[in-house]
Amino acid sequence: MSVLTVFLSALFFVVLGFAYVKGLGFVKRRSPEHMVHFYLILATIRMLLVATIVIIYVLLSDSRDDSIRFAAMFLGMYVVMMVVTLILKH
Repeated sequence: MSVLTVFLSALFFVVLGFAYVKGLGFVKRRSPEHMVHFYLILATIRMLLVATIVIIYVLLSDSRDDSIRFAAMFLGMYVVMMVVTLILKH
């Protein structure tokens, strides 16, 4: 797995985290009664995006070991992001 892959993966989660923080602030100001809907929709979108990226990488990768390492790293980043967003939400 290359450094570029790790960098792009981290960048992906930074962008998702930024979207979450900005979106949460926007929903809090404009329509606080819809915060639960915002969180559930964004959590679903994140889960689908992460699963799609992992599946695409595994299908396009030539190395089985590389695919396993990527999936473990990417899913680990996803778990960390979910923990952080739960902490921010509460």
